[in-house]
Amino acid sequence: MSFNLLKGKKGIIFGALDANSIAWKTAETIHAEGGTFVLTNAPIAMRMGQIDELAKKTGSEIVPADATSEEDLDNLVSKSMEILGGKIDFVLHAIGMSVNVRKGRAYVDEKYDFTTKGWDVSALSFHKVMQSLYKADAMNEWGSIVALTYMAAQRTFPDYNDMADNKAYLESVARSFGYFFGKEKKVRVNTISQSPTPTTAGQGVKGFDNFISYADKMSPLGNATAQDCADYTVTLFSDFTRKVTMQNLFHDGGFSNTGVSQEIIDRFSE
Repeated sequence: MSFNLLKGKKGIIFGALDANSIAWKTAETIHAEGGTFVLTNAPIAMRMGQIDELAKKTGSEIVPADATSEEDLDNLVSKSMEILGGKIDFVLHAIGMSVNVRKGRAYVDEKYDFTTKGWDVSALSFHKVMQSLYKADAMNEWGSIVALTYMAAQRTFPDYNDMADNKAYLESVARSFGYFFGKEKKVRVNTISQSPTPTTAGQGVKGFDNFISYADKMSPLGNATAQDCADYTVTLFSDFTRKVTMQNLFHDGGFSNTGVSQEIIDRFSE
């Protein structure tokens, strides 16, 4: 059911790879709610995914951009304003990658060139995206910028590896840039700390299937799905959350505030 929450709003969506990705689900939901947008991803990610299919489905244009490249991002912002016919109302940053995880390097045996690349893609890119938007004065007042994160920024999940450090940095950038964007441009900046979700990126984490089952048993409401996250993101892009900014918002079925569940106790009592 559509409520036209984003009718007339325009934005940029980073990170839609395939139908399993949160960015993909969010794009579909924004489209259903009346919003229009430009899709973007790194050229290599675009070759791996099916972003052309999403563009056709939502009537959107694609502007390739490496989110670690200031030149690419400046071009993306400029072209998006041209395509959309003016300033931007919302931006979704759904980008994350760890070379150490991909290469099977343990947290206590990182290759730091890998670490730096993952940090640049997963965290510093959020600052670069917002700096490009800020310097171009590309955001409308009461616009909204959201990045996806995970609770490993606050608690230790051993197999999440250096992505935990990346997410902690990402959340700090949201708070710090959120202050300036709010004070000077009346733009909101928030992060959503999502349940473990079976996306292409999430499934690259060791033991992911077992962990998603554990999280589901720990959460009073169960894990939030990719579609649930898309719906929540739309509320943050809407005019109903104008005074929500600089927040890390847990969207995890209650996992983050649950010490232990009866299901877990029962499992260890067997």
